[in-house]
Amino acid sequence: MQLLPWGGKITSESLRFFSPIVIWTVFEPSEANHQALYSAFVDYYMVWLEFMDGAVRESSKEKIDRNREAQHKYLTWRAEKDPGYPLLKKLIGESGAKDLVREFLFEGVGSLGTKSFLEYFAEYAQEDGTVNKKRSMAGKSFGTRPWDAHGLFVGDAVDG
Repeated sequence: MQLLPWGGKITSESLRFFSPIVIWTVFEPSEANHQALYSAFVDYYMVWLEFMDGAVRESSKEKIDRNREAQHKYLTWRAEKDPGYPLLKKLIGESGAKDLVREFLFEGVGSLGTKSFLEYFAEYAQEDGTVNKKRSMAGKSFGTRPWDAHGLFVGDAVDG
């Protein structure tokens, strides 16, 4: 946490998709900081490889379907609420940004499921049936790491 401090406010809605061991950081560019981030990436990757080596192929159709829907829900959230979208839109136009987000960055949003954003996140529906573009419907965000050293949620929400 000292080398890679919490990177600033994150909405409570976004937080539901993150693991307590997420690296959410912003730091000044330096060789030491880049090395710390690279080292953390390698550590995460090695643990992931260990998990993959020990993984057992899931055979339960219900679990497979539940996992596919959870992945689709995440991709649907990100494709709609990605904070980088406005910048992409300025750089490559609305059509290009939409294609990049849906077909590359969050590929699968169109193929892993059929539910729409509002079917997953009805709280974002406006009276006219469109999606409310506010970043947070709860109006809360977390400016510091909301988990303790044991991964238990303890963060205090602050107005966002």
